Amino acid sequence: MFTGLVESIGTVVSLESRGDSAILTISDPTAATSALGDSVAVSGVCLTVVGVSGVETSFDVMGETLHRSTLGRLAPGDRVNIERATRADARLGGHIVQGHVDARGTVLAVTPHERWTVVRVAIPAHLAPLVAEKGSIAVDGVSLTVSAVSTPPARAPFGVFPALSGAPAGRGDARGAEAPAWFEVSLIPETLGHTTLGEATPGVAVNIESDVLARHVARLLEFTRAGEGVLR
Repeated sequence: MFTGLVESIGTVVSLESRGDSAILTISDPTAATSALGDSVAVSGVCLTVVGVSGVETSFDVMGETLHRSTLGRLAPGDRVNIERATRADARLGGHIVQGHVDARGTVLAVTPHERWTVVRVAIPAHLAPLVAEKGSIAVDGVSLTVSAVSTPPARAPFGVFPALSGAPAGRGDARGAEAPAWFEVSLIPETLGHTTLGEATPGVAVNIESDVLARHVARLLEFTRAGEGVLR
């Protein structure tokens, strides 16, 4: 488990394809404290250390992760957020982050203000019900508070939880006609200066992890709507 408080910024050394998976190697100052089998969040994706050599750490990345996250698009020289797994006796300074990315989002706008910057991110419509104003969200592994959300489409109040698999909308699926959903976060100088979000520009893809509690509530409501409620 992670807290969404980035410890350092690493640099991609290589991403070597291995059939339907890959080996990702990153140069990072925290490598000296890493051991085989450790969990590390790389731009919000939980990976297991499979090799350590000096300041370089290597990870296995399976096909599902390459497809769902931004890791499959990495190139040598790219910068990534690094956070080691939290300790049970540590402060939970951010929120509970599992490192299980839901989908990629796309930066729509970056609006600087005097002491903060507002970033608007587009997300797949099926994730919109999981993102609430003043709720928590992880963007590239950074724990953030949602400051604004897009207006939900007009529909029955209990029909807001489509399947969470992220599969393309089929004929007759309400998702097919929905406008892109988005949310906004406000970033302070500390976040801009110590994470890769300070480099975000419109069009850039970012990893999105919704709040784990919202995810499980949505899943329970799916079964309740189908008449297969589990709370009996």
